[in-house]
Amino acid sequence: MNDPIISIRGMTKHYRMGDTVVHALDGVDLNVARGEFVSITGASGSGKSTLMHLIGCLDRPTAGSYVLAGQQVDRMSDRQLARVRNRSIGFVFQTFNLINRTTAVDNVAVPLIYARARGTRARAMQALRRVGLEHRAHHRPSELSGGERQRVAIARALVNNPPLLLADEPTGNLDSRTGEQILELFHELHAAGVTICLVTHEMAVAAQADRVVRMRDGRILEDRPVDEELRAQLLSERTGAEKLRPGRG
Repeated sequence: MNDPIISIRGMTKHYRMGDTVVHALDGVDLNVARGEFVSITGASGSGKSTLMHLIGCLDRPTAGSYVLAGQQVDRMSDRQLARVRNRSIGFVFQTFNLINRTTAVDNVAVPLIYARARGTRARAMQALRRVGLEHRAHHRPSELSGGERQRVAIARALVNNPPLLLADEPTGNLDSRTGEQILELFHELHAAGVTICLVTHEMAVAAQADRVVRMRDGRILEDRPVDEELRAQLLSERTGAEKLRPGRG
């Protein structure tokens, strides 16, 4: 196995709600190797979204250690974490999170602007070309379909060439056919060497990955490669109304 890009040990996250302490994460250990495609799944309240936020350096753990691409990020300052988010992680969200008043190419360029990079327009166009959307570069989000908006979001996530792509329910707002197309794009990115962690409650989407991490009550219940037997089991448990195509593994 390749060296881990993610190495988490004993990670906990506790929230206080009045007199009650909520154990959102309770002693999680997780390694993800460079180049892996991992899905993280579980019911609502299982801790998968909390884990994704911590992996993405959007929140801090209550306890535990987290090494991302060789950097001990759990000890970093807010400014250092912001730099890690900009340079080392690409984010894809269910709701796209695009700026409505500006064009697709300008949306994609946002991380480059924050990084004070040069040649932002050319690099943003290259990222759009990578997701097959160069011809829609000068359209605003309101002029794009849901699938096109998600492709713009993926191009934005990739524009800084981060080593890690985090996707939170990336097909959640899409119809089944468009969802298939977005998952096919993830497979292409994975084949090109991108490390992908995908959070989903849809078992058919989880089956697309090479490895599934199931969570329950803030802990990892199961962590195993996706073989044909597990893929068939996941597809049989799907929660969506439409069945997505079987993944490749």
